[in-house]
Amino acid sequence: MTPSLVSPVRLYLSLGSRTRTVFANGLCPRILCPAGCAEAVFRSPGSGLYDNLQQYNLPYAEAIFEIGFFHKNPNPFFALAKELYPGNYRPNLAHYFVRLLHEKGQLLRMYTQNIDGLERLAGIPPQMLVEAHGTFATATCTVCLKKYEGEKLRPDVMSGMVPKCSTCKGVVKPDIVFFGEELPRHFFKYLTDFPMADLLIIMGTSLEVEPFASLAGAVRNSVPRLLINRDLVGPFTWSRCSHDVTQLGDVVSGVQSLVDALGWTRELNAVISADAEKGAAKPEE
Repeated sequence: MTPSLVSPVRLYLSLGSRTRTVFANGLCPRILCPAGCAEAVFRSPGSGLYDNLQQYNLPYAEAIFEIGFFHKNPNPFFALAKELYPGNYRPNLAHYFVRLLHEKGQLLRMYTQNIDGLERLAGIPPQMLVEAHGTFATATCTVCLKKYEGEKLRPDVMSGMVPKCSTCKGVVKPDIVFFGEELPRHFFKYLTDFPMADLLIIMGTSLEVEPFASLAGAVRNSVPRLLINRDLVGPFTWSRCSHDVTQLGDVVSGVQSLVDALGWTRELNAVISADAEKGAAKPEE
C-alpha cells in the first residue's frame, strides 16, 4: 500500500484527540469494519465448502444451511459444524487489527458475516460486534426455545452427535442464521451506526449476499471507504468515489501494509504476542 493510496485512511486514523472534541460521543475517528473473511471458505471455486459437500448426499449444496432442510435432517449440518466450530482456528492479524482499533477508541462497530467466532476470540468485545449471520457462541432449542451457551454443545458436536435439549429433547441449533431465517435484530444497528461513521473499512468479502452487501453504500458520500480484498467487489467495481481506497490481494498482507504505513506494527505485534501467551498459559491453569 503506497503512501499516496493510504493517505486518506492514515489521515483519519491519525487524528486522535485533536478531533475528539468535534464529536459529542468522543469516538473519533469512528470506524466501521464490515468483514466476511470466512465467506471465501464457503464460495471459493474448487476449494469452498459448497464444492466439497458431496459426501453429505444433499439434494443441493446450499441445503445444508437451509432451515427447512435442517428441521428434516440436522445430521449433515452438524457433521459440517464439527469443522466450523469455534476453537478449530485462531484469529489472524486482520482480526487483531480490528481489536487494536477498538483499544485506540477508533472502532464504532465491526459488522461481520463470519460465523467462526474469531472476532470474539481475538478479544473484540461482543458489544462492538454485529454478527450479521449469527454466532456459534449461543444456541437455542428448536422446540422449547431454551437458550444454551455454545460451549455446552461442543462435546456432542465434536463426537458427531446432534445436540439435544436437556428439557424437551428437541434439537439444539447454534444461533447462526440459516437461509429462510431472519437476520438478528441487532443487524439493524447499521441504521444509526453508518450515518455516524468517519471511515468505512471493508475486507475479505464478495459483497454478494444481501442485505449485508448493501452496507458498503450506507455511509455518507463524504466518508472514505477502504477495501482490502482479493478482488474489486460491490460498488468498487461500478461506482468508485474519488476518496475510495483499494488494496487488492491477500487480506492479511493488505492489513499488514496498512499497519506498517500507520506506524502501528509494534503495537499490533504486542497485542498478538500477549494473546498468544495468554492462550499458551491456559492448559497450565
